[in-house]
Amino acid sequence: MKLIAPSVLSADFGHLADDLEMINRSEADWLHVDVMDGTFVPNISFGFPLMEPMRKYCTKPLDVHLMIVHPEKYVERFCDAGAWSVGFHLEAVDDPLPILDLIRAKGVRTCLTINPDIAVERLVSYLDKVDMVLLMSVFAGFGGQKFIPETMSKIRFIRQEIERRGLQTLIEIDGGVNAENAAELFRAGADVLVAGSAVFGSPDPIRTIHTMKN
Repeated sequence: MKLIAPSVLSADFGHLADDLEMINRSEADWLHVDVMDGTFVPNISFGFPLMEPMRKYCTKPLDVHLMIVHPEKYVERFCDAGAWSVGFHLEAVDDPLPILDLIRAKGVRTCLTINPDIAVERLVSYLDKVDMVLLMSVFAGFGGQKFIPETMSKIRFIRQEIERRGLQTLIEIDGGVNAENAAELFRAGADVLVAGSAVFGSPDPIRTIHTMKN
């Protein structure tokens, strides 16, 4: 599977409707929505008020990535606001299972995320309990960072575990993804690539998305 999820964090918020219409015309599969609280990560992005226009103007599924503390307080609201999938960080919670249940009860797809400094082995016991795992290939909080090469071995490790257990869990990668490394990431076993500045900073975003997929 080769899916591309442009990150709206890198869009031009002064012309958001135009950027979302571009995504609609492109071969992008999802729109990735990075939610930051200024506590779990040292940056603040946006919350529920922006979900409404994104849901209104974007025809692609909204893939919500919560970089926040206490995600259990908010996951249901993001589901109600139009999220197609909701992910949160394993390292932000004591027990992810009740939170995954909250998301699943809303009929929304589940995702569990880790930062680069969290051992990838910690995800293994949850692979059969989520629809997707998201491996951060930069540290969560800011766009435009360089891809961390060690992510490749983590992708291969998780892909082997998924296949060994006969699961359908997707692997999503976020951070430093671009047209130059997309093919290698897919070959390593990734299913979904999140790309922010590589898409919205491109002189031809639609062609960039096409190149990444193909």
